[in-house]
Amino acid sequence: MLQLDQIPLKQIHGVSALKEGELHAFGIFNVQDMLEYYPFRYEDYRLRSLSEVKDGDKITVQAKIMGIPVLQRYGRKSRLTCKLMAEDWMFTATWFNRHFLKDQLTSGREIVVTGKWDLKRMQMTVSDSEFPDKGVARSGTLQPVYSIGGKITQSWMRKTMNQTLQQFGEMIPEILPELLVRKYSMMPRKKAITGIHQPEDNREGQEARRRMVYEELFLFQLKMQAFRALNRGRADGVVHTVDNATVREFVRSLPFELTDAQKKVELEILHDLRSPYCMNRLLQGDVGSGKTVVAAIGLFATVRSGFQGALMVPTEILAEQHMRSLQKLFEPFGISVGLLTGSTTGKKRKELLASLQMGLLDIVVGTHALIQEDVYFRQLGLVVTDEQHRFGVNQRSILRRKGYNPDVLTMTATPIPRTLAITAFGDMDVSTISERPKGRIPISTYWVKHDLMDRVLGFISREVDQGRQAYLICPLIEESEKLDVQNAIDLHIQMQQAFPNYHVGLLHGRMTPAEKEEVMRSFYANEVQLLISTTVVEVGVDVPNATLMIIMDADRFGLSQLHQLRGRVGRGSHASYCILVADPKSEVGQERMKVMTDTDDGFEVARRDLDLRGPGDFFGTKQSGLPEFRLADMVADFEVLEKAREDATDLIKDSSFWTSPQYEVLRGYLQKEQIFQGDLID
Repeated sequence: MLQLDQIPLKQIHGVSALKEGELHAFGIFNVQDMLEYYPFRYEDYRLRSLSEVKDGDKITVQAKIMGIPVLQRYGRKSRLTCKLMAEDWMFTATWFNRHFLKDQLTSGREIVVTGKWDLKRMQMTVSDSEFPDKGVARSGTLQPVYSIGGKITQSWMRKTMNQTLQQFGEMIPEILPELLVRKYSMMPRKKAITGIHQPEDNREGQEARRRMVYEELFLFQLKMQAFRALNRGRADGVVHTVDNATVREFVRSLPFELTDAQKKVELEILHDLRSPYCMNRLLQGDVGSGKTVVAAIGLFATVRSGFQGALMVPTEILAEQHMRSLQKLFEPFGISVGLLTGSTTGKKRKELLASLQMGLLDIVVGTHALIQEDVYFRQLGLVVTDEQHRFGVNQRSILRRKGYNPDVLTMTATPIPRTLAITAFGDMDVSTISERPKGRIPISTYWVKHDLMDRVLGFISREVDQGRQAYLICPLIEESEKLDVQNAIDLHIQMQQAFPNYHVGLLHGRMTPAEKEEVMRSFYANEVQLLISTTVVEVGVDVPNATLMIIMDADRFGLSQLHQLRGRVGRGSHASYCILVADPKSEVGQERMKVMTDTDDGFEVARRDLDLRGPGDFFGTKQSGLPEFRLADMVADFEVLEKAREDATDLIKDSSFWTSPQYEVLRGYLQKEQIFQGDLID
């Protein structure tokens, strides 16, 4: 019997070749994908009584047409009004650009209208209407709303989803073992998927979602725990044989003393390197906590063991910076460091690739240029990726495959509460650097209103006149009709006029990578004193001379993002400042400003962000390497995630899981996910 993921979309009645192509754009390629394309909210068409609704509510009421409709035209636009009676309430219904309804609004006829209720004027602005005598009824239901675009409309999507459920609903298999379904009193899978698309009421929708959220998180954790169990038992990783005295000699040569947190993480990494099992470790630490130095110790141990190391970073300028700092650290020990980016071309590139392949080059630092086909290592022993969420899953795994089971260290400056990190990255060990290097000057943070902008400009003047540099961050690139917020292009012009003697640069996401690199290079070299930018500088180059970070309309940013931006300054020996310019209207906006001025500890900021923003968008779409789910939310559903991890761990440890027929479907899922291939999971 065919599986749902083997049935093409064209088998669904009403899906043409053209529509099939449109669905592909949403990642829908087969019947299973279609059924698992869930709505993100519901339109409530259940009938309400006017006596119980508040001003401004969106409601659906059944009424009787009581008067003659009046049509007014304004060029191509029109306004249609008509008196309706619901219960004992007489009100005016208004339709915009629905002139064709005029002839259907006959006195005495029943109508169901949905729209925004204006209690003071006793009127409704109608968004939807239908006539019960036509037999087509949305009223009385919760209608799903899907994320769509192109030529796919909501009504087509709803109709096609209903058709898919009619044709293939009976084929929806149960995946979870009966003992787990019973343990949490969950509805069967077939009923849950139907209930998400066509809930009879809120309760059924919630129960359906509860079941499918658990399933998503359970399958994710099962994959993680199976990988962990299978690979922890396989001693086929790289074994590094460096002795403690050699590592101590290198650590003593560093121009500063390691913090206790760095020493603890260093020991964890060295333990992993010496073991025959593949290291797969996430190193998280606040901006400026010294993650790179810890990675350098790992790279040093790798080279002293006779292997090569690779460090992959998101931008060319950051790669150059890491290469220079590693060269300085490794030079006394005769360890060679090379640089491979998109700008490494011609003879230089050929020589570097040859040195790498012959083992003459110990460490290579680079961008995604490292994963090109013609890059070969003689003996790759350690792969380090910095700001891992900037790379795709495939990019990271290609680099790993350039060696035979090399150890992997992944670094991120996005602080994640530790329990969440451990649970989310089930196949990784998590190390955290939670303290700052000694002697690092804290960044002073101030919140000012827009009417104090003149004083902010005076502050910029003072810093730049002393030879320092400043960032000025905006939420938008260009002016927006919808948002009354500062934009980078206008601000660039204003700052050029305000500071005619300074070089003012502009950086934003629509520039090409080469243009961005050039601007950052100029800023790094102090050829640009004031850099106007959007959040593209959030993860970027270290500019020790930059001492001032000004964030316009700061209440438009999330706390984690504000903290990342603040971390761009305070990297040199001078006192540094972060100024938040904002007039927040909401309590959440005001609270964010307060958190930023109260603390500069990234983990505390992350914890408060979690409390404030609510779990839904804590991480933001781009801010972390956490997996994406169709329904589940790592933070909102954290308790479910923990239960799913416990259940998956127990099941994987149970010997019957690998043999019993009741777990055949789950074993098939792991087989399909290639868990038994031994490739690292992202």
